[in-house]
Amino acid sequence: MNIPLIKPYIDQGIKDKVLEVLESGYLTEGPVTREFEQRLQNYLGCRHTLAVTSATTGLEVALRALTIGPGDEVIVPDYTYPATASVVPIVGATAVIVDVNRDSMLIDYDAIEAAITEKTKAIIPVSLFGSPLDYERLNKIKNQYGLYIIEDAACSIGAEYNDEKIGNQADITVFSLHPRKFITTGEGGIITTANPDWANWMNSYKHFGMAMDKTAREGVQFTIIGTNYKLSNIQAAVGLGQVKHIDKLLANRIELAGNYLRLLANIRGVTLPRVINNGRHSYQSFCVFIDNRDSIMTEMRGKGIEVQIGTYALHTHKAFKHHPLVRMAGAMSNSKWCFDHALALPLYYGLTMDQQKLIVNELSSVYARINNN
Repeated sequence: MNIPLIKPYIDQGIKDKVLEVLESGYLTEGPVTREFEQRLQNYLGCRHTLAVTSATTGLEVALRALTIGPGDEVIVPDYTYPATASVVPIVGATAVIVDVNRDSMLIDYDAIEAAITEKTKAIIPVSLFGSPLDYERLNKIKNQYGLYIIEDAACSIGAEYNDEKIGNQADITVFSLHPRKFITTGEGGIITTANPDWANWMNSYKHFGMAMDKTAREGVQFTIIGTNYKLSNIQAAVGLGQVKHIDKLLANRIELAGNYLRLLANIRGVTLPRVINNGRHSYQSFCVFIDNRDSIMTEMRGKGIEVQIGTYALHTHKAFKHHPLVRMAGAMSNSKWCFDHALALPLYYGLTMDQQKLIVNELSSVYARINNN
């Protein structure tokens, strides 16, 4: 028995598209990347979409577009992948780390308000695992204190808030295209925004600071100091083939999550994270809370079922404990609890109901054995 945590969706059409790009000789960012951006823009319903090398570089570009740097503070949650917080010191600003809500694993809105100072310029909340954020609350904080919101929506393509797809609520939103996401390019990211000035600046920055200029000798002018965060045609070809099936792939994930919810409803020792009432979860990961998570994870893996932790509690890692541009605002007790208890179950296109029943039965059996000892 071998049930992986995730499998990327790669059909023959995707393979053919990649081969077409390879045979064209046009391998760097070009028309395939443009089509991929446009397809996602149409799907998300947003005004501007830019493909970049990763969600991490996307967050960095977003911070730079908002001129966030030395002397500024940016509030981020403790329970997240390190990239959410790491990008803040990279641009010279201070990452202010706050606790999360224990039930939802999302950033604690009261903790945000408690951490705001005169130096606070932005918040980077995370729609963790595809679970939508409460923008009614976030927008009140944004407007009251005059802050920017950059949503780390790494896991959230297809998620919705108030029947509107994620990618339209924040000032700038950043998605990941890592292979654990159901739309992937191997490595890559997508930035969305409604602001044309920010979009133009970010597009120039990721192209070495280039801008079109008909008066210039070669038709271009390098107007800012930029870098190379382009997404190649090869990578975009993989994502493009998946975006063509995005409704099918997302519907399948939601169906699989529904199966888990029914199968786990009466399983002893398992509790489920809370999802906002007016949100649609995209289920990049399906997580449960369970005691003795590490022991259970080891046994499940030994049986050929690949389960995984949810994500990381940043305050427990050396990179964030003593960094001069990182400040902990609070005890992070909820984040630590989530880190100790969250377990991600296998979820991918092609996972069968029989496999899901087996996963849940093994989880129940392992839990009973470990917790009765």
